[in-house]
Order: sequence, then C-alpha cells, then structure tokens
Amino acid sequence: MNPLTSGLLVVIALFALMAIGTPIAFALGAVSLAALVINRGMPELTYFGETFYDSIAEFGFVAIPMFIMMGAAVASSPTGRDLYRSLDVWLARVPAGLAVSNIGACSIFAALSGSSPATCAAIGKMGIPEMRARGYPDGVAAGCIAAGGTLGILIPPSVTMIVYGIATETSIGRLFIAGIIPGFMLAGLFIIWTIIACKIAGGYGDEAARAASQVKRTLRQNIDSMVRVLPFLAVVVGILYTLYGGVATPSEAAGAGAFLCIALAVIIYRMWQWKPLKLIFRDTLRESVMIMLIIAAAEIFAFALSSMFITQTLANAIADMDVNRWVLMAVINLFLLLAGFFLPPVAVIVMTAPILMPIILNAGFDPYWFAVILTINLEIGLITPPVGLNLFIINGIAPEISLRDVLLGSLPYALCMVLAIVILCFFPGLATWLPSAMMG
Repeated sequence: MNPLTSGLLVVIALFALMAIGTPIAFALGAVSLAALVINRGMPELTYFGETFYDSIAEFGFVAIPMFIMMGAAVASSPTGRDLYRSLDVWLARVPAGLAVSNIGACSIFAALSGSSPATCAAIGKMGIPEMRARGYPDGVAAGCIAAGGTLGILIPPSVTMIVYGIATETSIGRLFIAGIIPGFMLAGLFIIWTIIACKIAGGYGDEAARAASQVKRTLRQNIDSMVRVLPFLAVVVGILYTLYGGVATPSEAAGAGAFLCIALAVIIYRMWQWKPLKLIFRDTLRESVMIMLIIAAAEIFAFALSSMFITQTLANAIADMDVNRWVLMAVINLFLLLAGFFLPPVAVIVMTAPILMPIILNAGFDPYWFAVILTINLEIGLITPPVGLNLFIINGIAPEISLRDVLLGSLPYALCMVLAIVILCFFPGLATWLPSAMMG
C-alpha cells in the first residue's frame, strides 16, 4: 500500500473515532498504536510507552501548566468583571460602545489568561446579557465575544506559542512579541466590523438605554475597578520584559507569573478560602493534563505517520510543487484552515509545525511571521464548525441565543481573520518588526 493511501485510511479512522465522541488524545493514541502495530508488528508495543513519555519529558513544557495556572487565577477572580465594567464606562460615547468594550475586555483578558475558552466564559457571562438588554442584535452580542475570545491564543502569553516554540525550536520570547501587533490589529478589525454590523442592524444601546441600565457606575467606582486590574496587567508586562530581556527562561517567568497572579487574587479580592483556591488548582490540573495528553498523543501520531513515510511523501509533494512561493503559502493556509476545523490548536501545531518548518524556511518565509499566520488560521477554527469550541461555550453561557445565530454572528469575524492574514502577507513587518527591534 502506498503512503498516501495509508495516510488517507489513518485520517479516516481518526475522524471516525472523533465523530463518535472519542476525546482527541485517545483518538490520536488509538489510531497511532493501530498503525504502528499493523505497519511494524507487535514489538512496536515495547517502545510505545517510552515514546509517549519522552514526547512530554521536555523542560520547556513546564511553562504550560504555569501559564494555565496564571490564567485560572485571573479567570476565577472578579478581574473580568472589573475590566468589563471599567471599559464600558470609558467607551460609553463610542458608537456601539458596549460591544466595543467587550472586544477590548476580551483583548486585555486574553493577555491575562492566555486562554480562549476562559476569555469567552469570563467576559461573555457579563457582556452578552447586558448587550441583549440594551438592544444589540443577538448575532453581534454572541459573535463579538466568540471572536474576541480567540485572541487568547495570539496575544501573549500564549500556550500555543509555547508549544510552537518547543516543536520548532524557536525562541518563545520572540514568538510572544511577534503576536502583540497582529493581536491588536485583529482586535481593531473586530471593532470596525462590530460598529458596521450594529449600524446595519439598526440598533445599539443609545444614551437613553444606557442611562436606564441597572449598571450605574460612578467615576470613583470605575477608577477603583481599574486600579484592581492594573496589578495583573503589570504581571503580564513583567513577564514579557523578563523574556525578551533575557532575565529568565519561559518556565521561570511562567512560574513567577502564576505565583504573583494567585497572590494578587488573594490580596486584592480577598480569596482566602480554600474553595476558590481549590477551583484554581482543579482547573489548572484538568486543562494541563488535557493539553499534555494531546501533545504526547500527537507526537506518537506524527511518529506513526513518519514511520509509514506519509509525512515525508506529503512534505516532498508540497516542496516539489513548481509554483510561486505565495501560491505555496496559500496551499499551506488552506491546509491549516481545514485542520483547524477538526482539531484543537495544540494538536495541529504539534503534528504539522515540524513538517512545515523546513518547507517554510526553504521558501524564504520568516518562522516567527509564520507562527502568527498559523495561529490566526487556528483562531478561525475556534469559531467555525464542526468543532468550533468558542461557539459551544457561547451557546452554553447564553442558551437563549440559538447556535445558528451564534454561528452566523461569528462568521464575519472569521472573514476579518482572513483579512488579517492577507494584510500580514503584504506587510510581514507587522509581525517581525517588534521582535527585531526589542531582541535584535
């Protein structure tokens, strides 16, 4: 059987397992194990456990649970509430100001938590009911939160950037900085579309509706809310400084950030009881184990494909394409987009980044610029079916909005992400200038 046929059968088996509800890590592991046994015989079982362990026995991966703990501490505290209410007041006179404040809150909260689902849940629980009460269209209310939540994997600190850096042996600090300008550019595109969508729909909370709102904040209360948020923002700035300044490794910076965020949550929001702290550690453990299992299973899956010469054949086929390098990039983008429709970002990065990196470098593309392009492609997958994690999170916290309305409201934001990719292709300096200026 030729490698391409074998690869097709492996992919069909993987999608079949996921279609019946098998968790992604177990689906990857089962298909990989079956492929290895069929291709190389029963002795391969001897090396399965060793390969599984070695794939995550990398010191750099220590940063992942630490950044997750940092995000869990922020998500479990009222930081999102204070951030949301403060921006609501400051942006009161901006057209569609409440929806714009939600996107702004998502952008900042994404930097604090580094997690798209956490950002969606934290801001959406407050933002969606308030927008609906003030007359915003359901699609805009749901779509701006679902799209804003995707910024969690682009604006640093980002777990997916850590995984990409380890998988491709590139600088994590430089990757973090590369995502800053594209992240806020993407937030700006979201804001522009939100204002246009509200005007097309003919409604967004005017001053009368806003005055009638139950949430009335004085200037002093607003300032107090911002003061409580600023220390958390200072932690993120400090982490970025230590990374690009060479003061600490990503694992050390992540550990310090996790400790400081928990300490700030305890001191500022009086989270002294064991119950909220237990929730922080529980959420950290759950998400960390899930991500590490996916990484390990994806590594075995990649090893199985390589042992069957599937990846080599595919890589050679792409590399041998006698086309312009931008046509090659378009093919790669389409491939990443399709992969993001079905697989979580971490799995896509672990399986594809090591294969695509030599092709990207041979074509003359910058690996840090490509990391941003790859991440935006995976962001699109978070708000598009069939997986669309953020869509289901929004539907879960706002069940009164149908999944159809959530999807239709989110699709224009996916087009904004496509536009961002096009802009980055014309102006790659948006991703490469800041890392070069700060790190040389």
